Amino acid sequence: MEDSTVSYKVKEERRRDKPADHCYYATADIKAFESSDNDMGFCGWFLVLCSIFLTILTLPISIWMCIKIVKEYERAIIFRLGRILRGGAKGPGLFFILPCTDSFVNVDMRTITFDIPPQEVLTKDSVTVSVDGVVYYRVQNATLAVANITNADAATRLLAQTTLRNVLGTKNLAEILSDREEIAHSMQSTLDDATDDWGIKVERVEIKDVKLPLQLQRAMAAEAEATREARAKVIAAEGEMNASRALKEASLVIAESPSALQLRYLQTLNTIAAEKNSTIIFPLPIDMMQSFMKR
Repeated sequence: MEDSTVSYKVKEERRRDKPADHCYYATADIKAFESSDNDMGFCGWFLVLCSIFLTILTLPISIWMCIKIVKEYERAIIFRLGRILRGGAKGPGLFFILPCTDSFVNVDMRTITFDIPPQEVLTKDSVTVSVDGVVYYRVQNATLAVANITNADAATRLLAQTTLRNVLGTKNLAEILSDREEIAHSMQSTLDDATDDWGIKVERVEIKDVKLPLQLQRAMAAEAEATREARAKVIAAEGEMNASRALKEASLVIAESPSALQLRYLQTLNTIAAEKNSTIIFPLPIDMMQSFMKR
């Protein structure tokens, strides 16, 4: 438990030290993408000018092909002759493209949720468990999500499955059952570091269910039942010991006052009569019985 907590703290410290350099490289990549339209060359600029000329000639029909709209939760990445246009993602609202030379890709910036399929994992203490979870992520940088990876959603899903297996493989069964929050934080940190280059921010990871084999469930149930029975026997023995001590103290009090025994007898008769029983027991002194036995 302490080792896992220390390792998680070390990961968090490394993560805090990493963003400066990582953000520098991400910014450099974005600048490289945005400045790529300066390298189109003579032919590229000639095609762009021809496209602008044809657009002007076909007005106002061509204006409907140039105006595009993206929603509030979307961003558009414009490619001009295959290169990302300077300015990065466009939107929300209106933006213009050239019909012949420009194309664009819409990127959804909302938080996306997906379930991690149940994973058969062998724990550190050689127990096979089936664990599933849920991941919440969103696209933080639309340019990197389009330019650096083919399918960011599918890649994140596959990476979440492998990360879940890798993290749980270093834990014991007791740690998996009790330290779900720490495991979720460790997975979130690992996924977030791995998907930074894709422009994705992993917001939250949760462990949904841990399924144990049926035989292991029966063994754990039998162990818990035996523990409860042992605890119940100990409690019953302690109660008997306390009761015997109380009876000993009561006998000493009655021995000091013989009339107390008669009062106790009358109280017992009153209790029996209240329950409407037909049988009444009269206790006789043992001394009286011994006198009859001698005769």
